Amino acid sequence: MKPRLYEKYIKEIRPALIEKQQYKNIHQVPRIEKIVVNMGVSASSEKGAVEDAAKDMSLITGRKPVISKSRKSIANFKLREGQAIGCRVTLRREVMYEFFDRLIAAALPCIRDFRGISTRSFDGRGSYSLGISDQTIFPEIELDKIKRQQGMDITIVTSARTDAEALALLKMMGMPFAEGR
Repeated sequence: MKPRLYEKYIKEIRPALIEKQQYKNIHQVPRIEKIVVNMGVSASSEKGAVEDAAKDMSLITGRKPVISKSRKSIANFKLREGQAIGCRVTLRREVMYEFFDRLIAAALPCIRDFRGISTRSFDGRGSYSLGISDQTIFPEIELDKIKRQQGMDITIVTSARTDAEALALLKMMGMPFAEGR
């Protein structure tokens, strides 16, 4: 069974974008290609910090994260070459649409004093990056079992050529953008 958001994209959003932007070919219509979720962990934190972050990320995304290691030593940051410094997951196809649906329907509204997300976080090529300061906004995380607050970066990569096309796509998909920002 296809995810609810994918079916909405095929039946409603794609025809609306074709009509609005006057695309001649169906392959010109922007779509979400992948979502990358990244958690960085301080190198000076205790030993189990990366494993705890990886466990939380696997609960949130439903996929096992890849552990990121440092490429070179930096003495000022107390960082050694090959030391684990974070984890990341790349989501595609059905899993990507399920995660995006949970993000906009359940997680983002749980942020305290939430008034929408900024429209300034586009990179110029149609990708949108969002920083979340606490992983407990996701309903999969049990508050009793977390040891430390951990933030994450979420990057939504689209096939749009411009930021305006990507903004129109994400707005139609239900992303809660703030009006005045």
